[in-house]
Amino acid sequence: MSGFVAVVDYGIGNLLSVRRALERCGAGVQVTGDPALIAQASHLVLPGVGAFADGMLGLSERGLVEPLQAFARGGRPFLGICLGMQLMFDSSTEHGELPGLGLVPGRVVAIPAADSGGARRKIPHIGWGYLRLPRSRGDWQGSMLASLEPDRRSVYFVHSFHALPASPEDLLAVCDYAGCDVTAAFARGNLCGCQFHPEKSGETGLAVLSEFLSLQ
Repeated sequence: MSGFVAVVDYGIGNLLSVRRALERCGAGVQVTGDPALIAQASHLVLPGVGAFADGMLGLSERGLVEPLQAFARGGRPFLGICLGMQLMFDSSTEHGELPGLGLVPGRVVAIPAADSGGARRKIPHIGWGYLRLPRSRGDWQGSMLASLEPDRRSVYFVHSFHALPASPEDLLAVCDYAGCDVTAAFARGNLCGCQFHPEKSGETGLAVLSEFLSLQ
């Protein structure tokens, strides 16, 4: 890794924890909402917690939508975390159909509140879950999950919605939540995202961030 990691500050997100986790992995970090500084970064992290509409409003009000789209087009590694991952998709159904950054084809939808037999699920999904390979993928080589073994490492989730990539090939990992495969991570070219919080997932989360920092 060379250069520095820009962690995007748009008024939403656990910025201090994300910064500390990246620094523990050896990264030089700039927490910033400055488009000029974002453009200079070698890697970019878009964190976030809360509602999709609030996230897009925060990016729009700070003039960050186009700079993030330009960074994505530039081919450098771009990681979205939790809400930040959801914002990378075309749209969300949270509180109506809302447009996202349009970096990844697909939609953000609610986790089903009941299974096929009518049994209720607790929403939001809060807690630890194991990362699993989806049927569309044979391994995690070359991705931010490359150092992990499927079904062996658990990570921490807090969410009510999850992203559904339009292309099955973009789905990197899933997590079984009460019989429902929720999207845990995606990867598409230089873009990747995790619905879980690596900064709250102990050594496993640090391993994920370290792999992301090694991507070129």
